[in-house]
Amino acid sequence: MQLDFLAFGAHPDDAELFIGGTLAKLSDLGYATGVVDMSRGELGTRGTAAVRGREAREAARILGLAVRENLGLPDGRITVTDAARLSVIRVLRKYRPRIVATHYREDRHPDHVHTGRLVAEAVHHSGLARIRTGQERYRPPVLLFFKLPWNVAPSFVVDVGDWVGRREAAIAAHRSQLYDPASREPATYLSQPDFLERVDSIHAWYGTLVGKRRAEAFHIGEALEISDPVAHFAP
Repeated sequence: MQLDFLAFGAHPDDAELFIGGTLAKLSDLGYATGVVDMSRGELGTRGTAAVRGREAREAARILGLAVRENLGLPDGRITVTDAARLSVIRVLRKYRPRIVATHYREDRHPDHVHTGRLVAEAVHHSGLARIRTGQERYRPPVLLFFKLPWNVAPSFVVDVGDWVGRREAAIAAHRSQLYDPASREPATYLSQPDFLERVDSIHAWYGTLVGKRRAEAFHIGEALEISDPVAHFAP
């Protein structure tokens, strides 16, 4: 199976939080979408790896993903190693995605930073014939980055106003990580009562940039070629 859009997130809920609306929208448009979680989130304060795996599968169903895999890299210790890079290369050559998306290189969480770098390196190395995995070499033509810091302007935003409900449902599937007044587990950044409101406010702000209710932002790390500006910007 070839995927049209494949996202790599450090933890089982990252793709839903940052680009869940885009994933749902693309699925509804008929594109084959997928998510690869780098770790099982076993180092997290709340939930277990088994619980989080079940939650990730439910979120995948809600988003209409064609593929969801987990590479099983160590949570909290994701680093750029030959073995980790090779595991990403195998996935890229297996699904041959037309577009790859992952974390931006600047982030407060080291796993996010290293995931972004790891995927970017793997995208390049996947096209090298002498890196042998028993698969045909393949370099994805487009690499996008999400979860941008406040001082980085998005290269483009995707209108997801009609998919807010699906995104919120996919995020809510990760119930072990979110606010639960009955929970006796320690509080975390994600489990604060207003966490989802703050996440939504980010997408609302991106929406204001293009006059939409909600949008999700992406950054392209290189120049974007446009052969016909009129057809592109004013079709």
